[in-house]
Parts: sequence; C-alpha cells; structure tokens
Amino acid sequence: MGKRFIGTKEERMGFTHLHVHTEYSLLDGAARIRELVSRAKELGMDSLAITDHGNMYGAIAFYKECMKQGIKPIIGMETYVAPNSIYEKQGTRENGHLVLLCKNETGYKNLIKLSSIAFVDGFYYRPRIDYNLLEKHCEGLVCLSACLAGDIPQLLLMNRYDEARRLAKRLQGMFGDDFYIELQNHGIPEQLIVLPRLDALAKELGIKTVATNDIHYVRKEDAEAQDVLLCIQTGHFVDETNRMRMQADEFYLKSEEEMLRRMSGYEEAVRNTAEAAQKCSLTIEFGKRHLPGFTAPDGMTNEQYLRRLCTDGLRRRYGEPTKEHLERLEYELNVIISMGFVDYYLIVWDFIHFAKTHGIPVGPGRGSGAASIAAYAMGITDIDPIRYNLIFERFLNPERVSMPDFDVDFCYERRQEVIEYVKNKYGSDHVAQIVTFGTMAARGAVRDVGRVLRIPYQDVDRIAKLIPQEKDITLSRAAELVPELKNLCETDDSVKRLMMLAMKVEGLPRNTSTHAAGVVISSLPTMELVPLQRNDEAVTTQFTMTELEELGMLKMDFLGLRTLTVIRYCCEYIKRSGGTPPDFDNCNYDDKCVYDLISSGDTVGVFQLESGGMTHFMMQMKPTSLEDIIAGISLYRPGPMDQIPRYIECKQNPGAVKYETELLRPILNATYGCMVYQEQVMQIVRDLAGYSLGRSDLIRRAMSKKKHDVMAQERKNFIYGMVREDGTVECDGCVKRGIPAEVANDIFDDMSSFASYAFNKSHATAYAYVAYQTAYLKCHYPCEFMAALLSSVLDNTDKVTEYTDECNRIGIKILPPNVNESYDNFTVSDGNIRFGMLAIKNLGRSFIKNIISERNAGRFTSFYNFCSRMHGSDFNKRAVESLIKSGALDGLGANRRQMLMAMNEIIDELDSKKRRNVEGQIGLFDSVGGESHSETALKFFDEFPQSELLAMEKSTTGLYLSGHPMAAHAELAASMGCVRIAELASSGENIHSSHKDGERTKIMGIITDVKKKITKSDTTMAFVSVEDTSGSIEVIVFPKILMENSMMLEEGRVLVFYGRLDVRDEEPSKLICEHIYTAEAAKDYFMKKGAQSPSQPAAPVKKRHSGLFLKFPTEGTPEQIQAEKLLSIFDGRVPLYYYFADTGKYVHQPYEHSVDVNEPLINELKRVLGEENVVFQ
Repeated sequence: MGKRFIGTKEERMGFTHLHVHTEYSLLDGAARIRELVSRAKELGMDSLAITDHGNMYGAIAFYKECMKQGIKPIIGMETYVAPNSIYEKQGTRENGHLVLLCKNETGYKNLIKLSSIAFVDGFYYRPRIDYNLLEKHCEGLVCLSACLAGDIPQLLLMNRYDEARRLAKRLQGMFGDDFYIELQNHGIPEQLIVLPRLDALAKELGIKTVATNDIHYVRKEDAEAQDVLLCIQTGHFVDETNRMRMQADEFYLKSEEEMLRRMSGYEEAVRNTAEAAQKCSLTIEFGKRHLPGFTAPDGMTNEQYLRRLCTDGLRRRYGEPTKEHLERLEYELNVIISMGFVDYYLIVWDFIHFAKTHGIPVGPGRGSGAASIAAYAMGITDIDPIRYNLIFERFLNPERVSMPDFDVDFCYERRQEVIEYVKNKYGSDHVAQIVTFGTMAARGAVRDVGRVLRIPYQDVDRIAKLIPQEKDITLSRAAELVPELKNLCETDDSVKRLMMLAMKVEGLPRNTSTHAAGVVISSLPTMELVPLQRNDEAVTTQFTMTELEELGMLKMDFLGLRTLTVIRYCCEYIKRSGGTPPDFDNCNYDDKCVYDLISSGDTVGVFQLESGGMTHFMMQMKPTSLEDIIAGISLYRPGPMDQIPRYIECKQNPGAVKYETELLRPILNATYGCMVYQEQVMQIVRDLAGYSLGRSDLIRRAMSKKKHDVMAQERKNFIYGMVREDGTVECDGCVKRGIPAEVANDIFDDMSSFASYAFNKSHATAYAYVAYQTAYLKCHYPCEFMAALLSSVLDNTDKVTEYTDECNRIGIKILPPNVNESYDNFTVSDGNIRFGMLAIKNLGRSFIKNIISERNAGRFTSFYNFCSRMHGSDFNKRAVESLIKSGALDGLGANRRQMLMAMNEIIDELDSKKRRNVEGQIGLFDSVGGESHSETALKFFDEFPQSELLAMEKSTTGLYLSGHPMAAHAELAASMGCVRIAELASSGENIHSSHKDGERTKIMGIITDVKKKITKSDTTMAFVSVEDTSGSIEVIVFPKILMENSMMLEEGRVLVFYGRLDVRDEEPSKLICEHIYTAEAAKDYFMKKGAQSPSQPAAPVKKRHSGLFLKFPTEGTPEQIQAEKLLSIFDGRVPLYYYFADTGKYVHQPYEHSVDVNEPLINELKRVLGEENVVFQ
C-alpha cells in the first residue's frame, strides 16, 4: 500500500467533484451535506458541486455549509431531458441526463427557471426539461454531458455516432466553451466501452472533457447503506437479483489521487475540472427582503395608513385609551417603522380584514404575534396584550433583526378563500405554498431497513418498540438509554447490522409534501427568486420555510383550524334556533359555569382540554380564571409538568407561595409563584437586573438553546451588572438593586433549568381563548355545540362514534337521517341532533342540495313521490339505495324491504317516462295526469330483521343509528372489566394514554368485518374489525387461534377478545388476539375470577402483576414526596406499587391511589427518581 496522497494546494491539480448527489436526491443519494463538505475539506479540495437529480432542494443548505467550512460551493443540478417535448406525456418513461452548473447569478436564475418548469409543466414520472427549453435558458450555465444515462453516452453505446455528434454540436452551440464531455470510470462494462468513444468525440469537435465520479455517498463503506436506500425507494429486497442497483461500490467522494488512478490515460479530464470550477462563482444574497408592495388608499403613505388603522382601532378596543395604551402603541409603531415592517403589518391586516368582512372565521391569534398592541388595535389579533402582560419584544425584537411571523388560524373549510384572495391581489405567480420534507425518523428507519433485509416483522417490531418515543430521539442515543437494545446490538449480529444501516439512513429526507399552512408571497414572480415544484395540485417552493425566511421572502402561515369551523357551525345553529350567539369579541372570559364544567372533567370536544391526561389535570387544578387555563396549557408538557403539584398546591393554598425576593411577586403572582412562561424569564432579567426587553429576549434564546458560553457570561452580568466599553451601563445587575448575590445566583439557576421548557405565553393565551369559547358553547348550548362538533368530523367515522357516545352520555339523542328533516350537516332538532345526509355514503352535495330545495315546495309524501320529484341529473340507484338502507326514507309509508324491492321498477318506469317525453310520445293519460301503476301502494313484504336493518345502517353511514347492538351488552362488559375500545384504539396517537404497548387487556364487541389472509407458511390468519358503542379496533388473529375459533368469527357476532395491545407509530392501535370467548362463556369465566382492572391480566393462565412500580432507597425520602405530588394529579385505575431497597419489600398502594399512567408522568418520574427506578408493565 502506498502512502495516501492529499497534497498541498500547489502540488494538486485542483480537482473538483462536479457531479455530486446529496441526501436530497431522495432515497438515492446517501451523502449528508455536512459530512460531504467535511470530507472534501479533509481531502484538501477548495470547491465542490451539488447536482441532485432534477431538483434544487439542497442548494441553500449546501451553499451555507460550504461557506461555513471555507469551500467554494458550486450550485447545480442533474436534470432529466425529455426525449422530445416536455408537453408530450406518453410512451417511454426514459429520460436523458444532463448536468448543469451555475457560473453566476444569471445562471442561478436560469437554473431556477429550468428546475421550476421541469416540475410545474414538464413532470412525467420525473421533472423534465427539453433541449428547446434549455436553449432559451442556457446563459450563465456550465453543461456536462452526464453519466451513462446521458443522451450522448447512450447514443454512442447504441453505435448511433452521427446522432451523438449532432447533439454534442448542438450543446456546443448553446454553451460554447462551457460545454464539457463528461468521463466516468467505475469499472462498469458499459463505461469501459463508451469512455474511448466519448474521448474521441470530444477531440473531433474540440470539446474539453472533465472527469467526474457521480457521487452518491461519502465513503466507500457507505455503499451498502445507499443500496438499502434504493431498495426502500423501489420496494425491493436487498437479496433480490433482478432489481435496480448501483453496479459498483465506487460512487463515493474520492481524493484527487484516486481519481487520477481511476482515470489513467485521461488525466487531462481530471485537470479540466479545476477550469470548470473556476468559471463558477455565485454569491447568494441572504436577508434582502422581497416583500410585495402595499398601496395605501386616499393618497396616504403606508406609514400614515398604519397609524390611522392603529389609532382608530385602539379607540374601538378600549373606548378612551389610557396613557399606558397610547405609550405602548407609540413604542411599537416606532419599532415597526424603524425595522421596516410597515408593509408587513398592512399586508397581514389586509387579508385578515378580507376574511372578517366575508364571514370567514379567524382565530384570536397564534404565537408571539398576540403580544402586539398594534396588531390587537388593527384586528389582526383579538387578545389584549396589556391585560395578559404579553411582551412585544418576544415578537419583534429591535435588538435582533429578523422577520416577524404572524401565524393566522382560519376556518378550515374556508381557508382556501383567503389564499385565493392573496393570489388575486398580488398575482398567482407571486404566491406559492411551501415544501416540507418527510424524514426517516428513528423507528421508521429501523422498520424500513428491516423490511428490505427480510428480517421477520415481529423481530423488527420488537427492536423498533425499544426505541423511546421522545422528541428528537436518535438511534445512537436510544442504544445508550435502553440496556436491552444496547445488549442486542452487542450480542446479536443481525440486530447490529440492522441498527448500523438504520443509523446511516436515519434522518435522511425520504419524500416531499406541502406544508400544511405555509404560503410565500413575493415582490417578483416566485419563479424568479426560488425554484418551484408541483405537489399534487399545489405549486410549492423547493426551499423550506426557514430557508425562504433567510432569503428575505415573506412567509405566512395560513392555518386551517377545525375548531373555528365548529364555533361557526354552532353559532349558526344558535341563530336557527332563535337564539343570539355569544359575542366573544366583547367577552370577559370569566363565566363561573364554564370553569365549573372544565373542573368537572366534562371536556370532550373542548379545544386543547379533551385528552384524558389534560382532563385529569383540569379536574385537579379546578381553574377559576383564564390565567389558569393559560398556565395549564403551558404546564402540561414534559419538563414544566414538574411544576404542576406546586402550582396546584399554591393555587389552593395561597399561603404556600414563597418568593426569593419581593421583586418576583408582580412577575410570578399570576402563576402562584411558579415560573411557567418564557415571558417571565424576560421580565425577571429586566426587573431584577435592569436588562432591556430586547436584550432579555436574547438571553431567553441563549438559555433555551443551552448556549453555555453565553450563559456563563450572562450569569455574571445578571448578578453584578455590565458596563459597555464606552463606560455606560448596559445593566445594573441584581446586587446593585439590593438582591444578594446568592439569591440572584439561585434565581439564575432556576431560569436556566426552566428556560428550555418554558412556553410562549402569547401562544398559550390564544389557545386558552379558543378553549374557553368551546367550553362556553358546550356549557350553554350543548346541543348546538355537539351538532357542530359532529358536522366537523363527518369524514371520520371513529370521531363521529366518539362524539355520538358523548351525546348519549349527556342526554342528547341522535335522530336518524330523514329526507324531510335532515340537512347536509348534523342539525339541531327539538333539543336533539338530526343526522346529516352528507354522512351517508354515495350521496353528493349536489343531490342533497336538490332534496332540500325540492322539499321546500312540499314534504315528500311517499317513496314514489320522492323518486318522481327527485328524478333528474343527480338521481341514481346507488344514492336511493343508500337513503333506503340508512333509514332516511323511513316514514314514507313503506318499510325498507318494500322500497328496495320496488326501487328498480319505479326508477325504470321514471326513466321510460322521461324518454317518451323527450321523444314526444306523451300518452293520453300522461297528458291529463292519469295515475300510473307505481303510484299505488307498494307490494307488501315483511320488514328485514332488526339485525339486518342495523347492518344496513352501518354499511351506509358507518354507524348503527336505530340502536347499537352492543348497547344491551354494555353493563355486562363493564362488570367483566372490559376496556372501552375507543381508549385502546387511540393509545398510539395519544401520548397521554394510560394504555401501553404490550399491555394485556380484553374487549367486548360486535364483529363488523373479517378479512382472511394466507401467510408465507401457507396457513391462514384473520384481521377482524370489532366495535363497541365507543369505537372500533382491528383484532389480529394468528393461525393457531384462528383454527381454534374459526367458526365463531362471523360478522354480527358479539364476542370477548383477550390479547396484547399493539401500539403503532402514528396509527390506530391493534389487539393481538390470544383468547376468544362467547359473551356467555366470558361471563361465566370472568365472573368467577371477579371483575378485574383492565390493566390486569385476565387470561386463564398465571400472569405477573401489572401496574406502575417505583423504587426508593428507603421510605420517606424527598424523592418519594416529590413523586407522590406528581402521582396525586393523575388518579386513575392502574395499580401502584412501591419497592423499598432497604427492606426488599414491595408495597401495593391502596386502590384509591391508583393512577392514570401517561407519557409526561413517566418522563417526570424518571427524571425525579432515575430511569431505572420507574417501571410500567
């Protein structure tokens, strides 16, 4: 082995890699940008290109990383070239490749246009350009003929030399000396054939050559991970022979020496890369704003108009504003004007004004923007920042120049109207939505890699579930935290390989989608500033939200909030019922009945408060003001949860509140002495140490990001003050203001540990407003509120079931659909709720609209009367059949069997009559209104059995409407300790659920569907849908259990299933069946055993105890007291056990101390007691 050569700058040829695929060649490139650039720097290279497949996704991240590491970035793309025109979208999927590199800003703009047009207009399996388009946008670009997939290499391989020559001359004509023939050698047979042909063509035409390596990963040993990535993309297995793969393990970032060895005989091509790289010198400008212009009316300047809107609005909000209001507004306006954000405020005001004047519900605010009194006065927000002590600098900091960010909630049904307004006002080509990337998260990476390696699902599932479901968890961190996982990695070679490969692909982007809310609005057409693409029907940017902000683009979040739609529906229903909807704009938010409702736990449907854990918290807290709701929303998260016991104790016993200095009282008084909000951190450093609020926000940011060097310096400044270089005082410090250094040090410690968890009070206040409004509506208008809630989830059967169950609980009946009574949505009917026709399958909005319109002329009197009056363009047999089966035509003089039997005959007769009318063949009796045969009474048939009627309702609406078959079994199920299905089904999506993966439990339900599947071992398993009154769940029955119980698994049968809960990532949980009982057999067995807690095993085999186990060194430790404070918040049904190490004894705590186990509680207990001292099984 010779010594590896890197070489000094003088010794090197200056080789540059010009053909490089990063992680943004999705599920193909495995080269992470940071590692890629670092490796290039390590090898002594001074420039590097990015040429991802057909896109510019990684351009900004690559540019910034190169600049950070002192390497010249060359921005480019390997584009796909259509065989003919980009507008021809049929036939072959094969496209040629071509590498384009930016020489300068002109080239960058042309590359943006080419990439955008390729996606928006040319997409056909891939984003494509064509040579005619390239000819129009070739200025400022360097062009390389690409890899084996390029058109020129392909033509040469097919011995079509003249065509290859013509194409090369055409590209030479476009680019002149900036066109290069690209040479590659990875040892692939086709490359060895085409290499001399490419070189000969280049020499014949006087075109220079460049050597490239088509990089797809950073180091040679990464080849296997990249191959796994390709398998994930294509859906194949690694061990398959006939699949897409790289034909060598040579596609890594090679040194100049390696390239010279590989390209022996073509050294000039290696040398020419330096020439091509030197031609490329692009500077991307950050921070230059590209806000669209706003034109004020009546000849006013924008500044004058902003002031007028604010001063008029201030009087509207406050009547006669106080000095405090006026001074705060003047201060904010001066900051807004000096920082250049007048147009920004006006643009936001304009589209919110449009929404409000067109009846589109707008949220009260969101994020830190709610802290602006200017925004409140203008009507951008509806939260009084003075009343709730919100800090403007948290939104717009004069000491830190950055774009402000108003996030706005709209009714989710009408959000698009606002976006269309913005498009019409500024031009659709000036507005685009924003891309977001789905990445391979820790568990997902393990599952994907395990699948392509053909590791059995149950083994992969076991490994994946060992990875904690924590925010930002990584596989390497999980292997450190979880002893079982660490042990498997060390002792099991297959697990070691799985984890090693998963770590290599973890975090890589795997797909793009459209950001749920983000919209960018620009001064120029967006395609002139950033590359675009088409995601389904939406045109989005190729750059992320953060990158767009860095580039100076105006980014807005137009969020669709379902809760606003619920409030809108509810207010409409109140009006229809003759009532007056509440005026939340002029509401004091102090209704005792509302807080009593929340304190009682009656929070199903209440925004932010309806999860099981939050409901328990509210019942413990017993809120009496909006400040309590604000604090509750802020506290109920990992980290701040530690403050919950103290908050509750101090709220209920004000004498327990203690302040380390009286200067903290006005800051922490509203939260009973507890530090809860980011704004409180800012107020503390301002009021105790004399910081400006602008600098306070900088300190808050440093603390939240744990910038230790900054915090160490600021600790000194906080305690002892700070003097500027010119001798003026930056801040006094606590000591100078009479606070002892030790106390100041303790306060700084408290702030530092808390700041990373602290919540934005402005955001919490906005959420609390909406929470109060929904609670108010449920409290005073329960029927209207539940009807609105049901209407908002028409497309979600599980939610409709859940809310229907809640209606039953609070005494509101759900009336079945009826063509003479129902509307499209759920509606209020004499104190009950009428089922909405939109929830019936096969009924379109247009047909429903026609039904409502027709019955306004008179009620439908018979089945024939309905058919004859509705017969027309939207009338069809499937719709009528659904109406019959759902019960919507009950009460028209016939039963459902009669109507179904007569339906075809009646519709055929109506069709025939229509044809005769069209043909002019109207008979004598038709012309004088003679009665037809079908208008007589329908032939009599006995009605279907009740079970069949219920099945019909279920098939057409997803629900049992005239009675649930499980209603009669509810009491028996509860007596046997069966868990309500809704609690289990949502446990995977609800981190606060007390039901955990692997828990043994039992359910009673009716079978609604059975699907059988042949396994690889030629046995049969079943997927059974089971439902009770609360919801449904899928029960997986493996072959052995199926063989024993196959005769029992019939649709419509009520059974008890016992098994293991299988909690999936971001999807409904499932039950892995271990035993099946008839209701009668289960009753006999479980009644003998005694009703058991759902968390306890109930199979006829001996099981270990289930519950929450906490280990203490001895009884009565401070940690035990702290843990018990936490446990007291979450009363529930899970047994609690203490283990004392000094005595070696387990102590089962009394039943009344049973707990509701959830993720935040477990995290807090582990933090207090240590990871190894908390076990939930």
